[in-house]
Amino acid sequence: MENKPSAFSLPEPALSLVSGGIAGALSRTAVSPIERVKVLQQVQGSTNSYQGVFGSVHQIWREEGYRGLYRGNGINCIRVFPYSAVQYASYQRMKRFLARPDGSLSTESRLVAGTVAGFLSVLVSYPMDLVKTRLSVQTAQLRNLKSRAPIEKPPGMWQSLVNIYRNEGGIPALYRGIMPTSWGVAPYTALNFTMYESMKELVPEQHRKNPAIALTLGAISGGVGQTIIYPMDVLRRRFQVATLGGGEMGFQYKSTVDALVQIVRKEGYKGLYKGLPANIWKICPSMAVQWMSYDLIRNLLQ
Repeated sequence: MENKPSAFSLPEPALSLVSGGIAGALSRTAVSPIERVKVLQQVQGSTNSYQGVFGSVHQIWREEGYRGLYRGNGINCIRVFPYSAVQYASYQRMKRFLARPDGSLSTESRLVAGTVAGFLSVLVSYPMDLVKTRLSVQTAQLRNLKSRAPIEKPPGMWQSLVNIYRNEGGIPALYRGIMPTSWGVAPYTALNFTMYESMKELVPEQHRKNPAIALTLGAISGGVGQTIIYPMDVLRRRFQVATLGGGEMGFQYKSTVDALVQIVRKEGYKGLYKGLPANIWKICPSMAVQWMSYDLIRNLLQ
């Protein structure tokens, strides 16, 4: 049975923008503590002060209190809303552009649509992602990451953007690390969207709007996609904190290839997967919540 239009029905692309933005913010808030653990593990280099998912959560709680678990989540939601909104809206637009005359889509077309959506979403939100990572790291006890006293009171979101712009090289500094980020996000978005929609087509039509289906398929597509591109996510975080505190984090990379070589040489291949368990704990429930929320909100507003 088709849904009757609601009193607040929205046309495209507003429907995808609103549904995607809200779903993204809800999903990131649900897993914010695990996201912070993942980032701290990724940037701790050859030290291993943050070990294990639950041990790291307990350590953050002990050192920074309850608020420490959600440090950077406000800026993350501000970042994720346009990121997810643009991602879903551009994906829907590209699907219509690439569809066959009968409206169907090939797997290749879905992958192309997801890749374009991934690039565009990174482009519009990257400076906020940079600041979110900085805030997550700055409030940790950095002597545990690199021999250095903790920063007592980190700057806020706007001040962080201004400081990076003024002190680290202007506009280019706000996009430091965008290439490895794009190389990670674009294929991840392509895999995530393609896997989710392809698996959903295998579900009997009468069950496709069941929230449990969206939860399950979202967890699978998100987990598989993130595991495949995870080394690029590690590079993304390393580049983002490379100049933090005058470069005292110790990450001085000339290029993406140089970063890969240095990490493998100094930390082994395991260095490319630091924080992966925390990432799986984060991405599976996060994408489950995001896809379920997106489908529910979209059906409500359609």
